[in-house]
Amino acid sequence: MKHSKAIQVIYEDNHLLVLNKQPGDLIQGDKTGDKPLSELAKAYIKEKYNKPGNVYLGIPHRLDRPTSGIIVFTKTSKALSRLNNLFSSRDITKVYWAIVKDTPKKKSTTLRHYLVRNRKQNKSYAHEKEVSNSKLGVLHYEIKKKLDRYTLLEIDLETGRHHQIRAQLAKIGSPIKGDLKYGADRNNPDGSIHLHARELHFTHPVTKEKLRLIANPPKDVLWNACINN
Repeated sequence: MKHSKAIQVIYEDNHLLVLNKQPGDLIQGDKTGDKPLSELAKAYIKEKYNKPGNVYLGIPHRLDRPTSGIIVFTKTSKALSRLNNLFSSRDITKVYWAIVKDTPKKKSTTLRHYLVRNRKQNKSYAHEKEVSNSKLGVLHYEIKKKLDRYTLLEIDLETGRHHQIRAQLAKIGSPIKGDLKYGADRNNPDGSIHLHARELHFTHPVTKEKLRLIANPPKDVLWNACINN
C-alpha cells in the first residue's frame, strides 16, 4: 500500500502535533520497512525548529494503516503521560465516519459486543455474549447521510478495542467499504478502507484548553459526496 510523503498538520503547539493521517500511512515502523508517519513528524519538527540531535515524539494512540484521520503525537513526555491517562480513562471523545454499502436496520443505536483478537490473523471477532478472552466493545452510531449506493455512519467510539469499529459493523451486516478482511465484497484500489477518524474532543493535557479537532476525509468521490450537501 502506498502512503503519502507530506504531512497535514491540523493543530500544533509546544506540546502537541496533531496530523491528518492519509490511508496507507503507518503510525510506527513495522516489518514492511516503510517510513512511518512518526518519522515524518520528527523530521518536520527537526526542520521547522532547527533542532539538533534526536527529536522527542510520543505516540498516545494509533490508527489502522488503511484508515485515515486525526492522530495526535506529543512533543513532551509530560503531555504523553497525561494524554495516555485521558485515553485510558476515556476522557476523550472520538468521532469516526464510516461508509458502508449495506445500510444498518436502525437509524441510530448503541452496539455492544465482546471482541476477541486473533493476533495471527490480525483480526478481531465480535460476539453477542461474553466468551473466553473477550473484551467489551461499545460504540454508538447514527446514519448521517444516504448516498446513491452507500451510507455514511457517524460513530461515537466509547471503547478503543483492536479493529473495533470494523468488527462490530461487520457483525451487524454492514462492513466498511473496501474492508475485505471484514466482509466487504471488494477492496478499494489503493488498499484503503472508508473509515475516517473525524473528530477528537479533549482537554489539552498541559494548558487545560478545551480542544475540538476536525480532520477532513481523503479526497475521493464518495468522501466528497459526504462533505458536500
